[in-house]
Amino acid sequence: MKTIKGPALFLAQFAGDQAPFDSWDGITRWAADCGYRGVQVPSWDARLFDLEKAATSKDYCDEFKGQAAANGIEVTELSTHLQGQLVAVHPAYDAAFDGFADPSVRGNPAARQAWAVDQVTKAISASRNLGIGAHATFSGALAWPYVYPWPQRPAGLVETAFDELARRWRPILDHAEDCGVDICYEIHPGEDLHDGISYEMFLERTGNHARACMLYDPSHYVLQCLDYLDNIDIYRDRIRMFHVKDAEFNPTGRQGVYSGFQSWVNRAGRFRSLGDGQVDFGAVFSKMAANDFDGWAVVEWECCLKHPEDGAREGARFVADHIIRVTDKAFDDFADGGTDQAANRRMLGIS
Repeated sequence: MKTIKGPALFLAQFAGDQAPFDSWDGITRWAADCGYRGVQVPSWDARLFDLEKAATSKDYCDEFKGQAAANGIEVTELSTHLQGQLVAVHPAYDAAFDGFADPSVRGNPAARQAWAVDQVTKAISASRNLGIGAHATFSGALAWPYVYPWPQRPAGLVETAFDELARRWRPILDHAEDCGVDICYEIHPGEDLHDGISYEMFLERTGNHARACMLYDPSHYVLQCLDYLDNIDIYRDRIRMFHVKDAEFNPTGRQGVYSGFQSWVNRAGRFRSLGDGQVDFGAVFSKMAANDFDGWAVVEWECCLKHPEDGAREGARFVADHIIRVTDKAFDDFADGGTDQAANRRMLGIS
């Protein structure tokens, strides 16, 4: 068994235009003050990170890591959630997702998709230069508008969507293999990879690519009424990243999983700060330890009620209290009387 590293914090929800959140030095000092040992970095945020330099310059990456280390912080992973989303966009979402892209490619889906592939590829190269072995992203979605089969989906529609999704990602996955970096898809509603079955459909089409891995976040499974503990056991060999985020699902006679287009605070399913929701993190951390997960426990704050800075500070303590320092001995070692093969045979009555 292995001990999970942490606590770490995903910085995407905290980067901003006011100090200390507007600079790499400032935000890493703040994270350390909150009790974090590591941070996951949004690669698209130029206030914190220069992706172009990181993809080509080991010196820049060393300086970037060094400044964080001076503040007591380790760089755990890079994220391309926004760019990964743009690797595959159904036309119904063109306008909604266009703002994720560089202004030079907005309004041009083909150019936007090529830009997104280039961005994710550069982030994987940057991960290699940083000495990081796992990368967080989204898969994007072509089939998501058809998630509920009404009207009846035409035969082959979903298969064609997943064939194309795998075709777009396969060169990126091959580059990740060359760089020694796992691509960890966050399994997330809104993505074609939104549960275990859809992940398996994609994985099969990539030839079970060794670098097509998972980012495990139980909050997204609570809101789908999926068994988030069984999921850990099923995909233990593919889970290479862990977002620690809480959620609650409280259906009523008026709304359930789909939540009737309500705002986050009024939905039956809501993201909450750690300890305020329904995820059994004692069981989650136990399973992760038993399954030899030795990556980082990364807090992702997305609470619909609590202030982010309060959620961050509480989250650091919460994770620190849940990380299990695994044992190197059995609890009953004190009763070990010693034995050998001859004694074993006598105990079994074998002459």
